[in-house]
Amino acid sequence: MAQTITIPALDGDGAIPVYIAKPSGTPRAAIIVVPEIFGVNPGIRKKCDDWAAKGYLAAAPDIFWRFAPGVELDPDVEAELQEAFGYFAQFDADLGVQDIEALIKYLRANEGTEKVGLVGYCLGGRMAYLAAARTDIDASVGYYGVMIDQMLNESHAIANPLMLHIAGDDGFVSPEAQQAMHQGLDDHPRVTLYDYPGLDHGFAAEMGNRRDEAGAQLADSRTEAFFKDHLG
Repeated sequence: MAQTITIPALDGDGAIPVYIAKPSGTPRAAIIVVPEIFGVNPGIRKKCDDWAAKGYLAAAPDIFWRFAPGVELDPDVEAELQEAFGYFAQFDADLGVQDIEALIKYLRANEGTEKVGLVGYCLGGRMAYLAAARTDIDASVGYYGVMIDQMLNESHAIANPLMLHIAGDDGFVSPEAQQAMHQGLDDHPRVTLYDYPGLDHGFAAEMGNRRDEAGAQLADSRTEAFFKDHLG
């Protein structure tokens, strides 16, 4: 069962739209799915539906709800890609973390899911890192997260497990940024990094031209095992 609901923002100023997909029985746990810069589009909804089929309650927040509510974009359409870059420039990561915290609290209080994990893509991958550093999320996974190399000073605050999937030929995360991530995080006891040589940003997208089937299946299998270990 899937539906879009709204939950109160942490400061009470507005309501966050959230796509929720529920399993047929009692959820094993909840998984927050943080979108790329293209909104809660069909690919993100499919990821939620797939988690629900595996027994998890999956919830994808509309991260652009403050200035572009309900937007759904296709990265394979150049005009929509450029529109998405504009939304990325407007996005406030600090408020984004607050929205994730609001959703964590909602899921624990209202959906009976004591454990909550998070998986994010692109901008969502960046938010996976920040959620691990700033919230009590039980486990986080980031795919090709952007700008993480600029936030390594927060790594000391990561208390729960974090996994990061790094695209070796990522057009938005330079080799220097990837090296900095390894230097800053390889020795962290709670962080696991996986590299995917030759793969570009977006390789695990559910739909469209960016998907690399073998890479996506490998990364997704690691994510599923990670959540099974840490969420149940």
